[in-house]
Amino acid sequence: MRFERCKMLFGEENFKKIQASKILILGVGGVGSYALDCLYRSGVSHITIVDYDIYDESNRNRQIGSDAVGESKIETLSKLYPEIHTIHQQMNMAWVEHFDFAPYDIIIDAADTTKVKIEVAKKCYKKLIMSVGSAKRYETNKIEVSSIWKTHGDALARKIRNELKKAKFDRNFTVVFSPEEDKCKEKGSFVGVTGAFGLTICSEAIKKILSSK
Repeated sequence: MRFERCKMLFGEENFKKIQASKILILGVGGVGSYALDCLYRSGVSHITIVDYDIYDESNRNRQIGSDAVGESKIETLSKLYPEIHTIHQQMNMAWVEHFDFAPYDIIIDAADTTKVKIEVAKKCYKKLIMSVGSAKRYETNKIEVSSIWKTHGDALARKIRNELKKAKFDRNFTVVFSPEEDKCKEKGSFVGVTGAFGLTICSEAIKKILSSK
């Protein structure tokens, strides 16, 4: 049976909560694709992914589905995970402003654009799990989960904190980050870390589901 071992771990009633949860994933690259895979294999029945990109050769070191070079990420992943819902959409400020996040229990932000991440945080902080700073690192044991206000050692998290302070926004939301010092200047990446970010996000999502009433 497909989810027998998940039911053994979580119990029947908790597994029903997992199945019933509605999760939105913003960005399905090196982090988001692994979060998707983990949630899908854990029994979440209502997963919606949002992305606009196509795969290129440079994605193949870290992204699930990226052997389909030249193809849409959304279309490729919908073949690999046929029960998911997809939105082929470029995420910009206007989209965040007008999109209805209300139907979802958890929002996973694995998007690349800082301004978009900040606006998503303002709109969805109660349901949000945000990924920051998975590039330029190779030590998975440095990955941490914290409130945005307790992040440290990561430039993107610091920028987001500063921009939120300027906007007089002081609410909490969950962030997966790593204070590991950058190992290169460009956007070098290692699937051990980007994938581990995605799996950590999945774990945090499951914990949120199980703790909800």
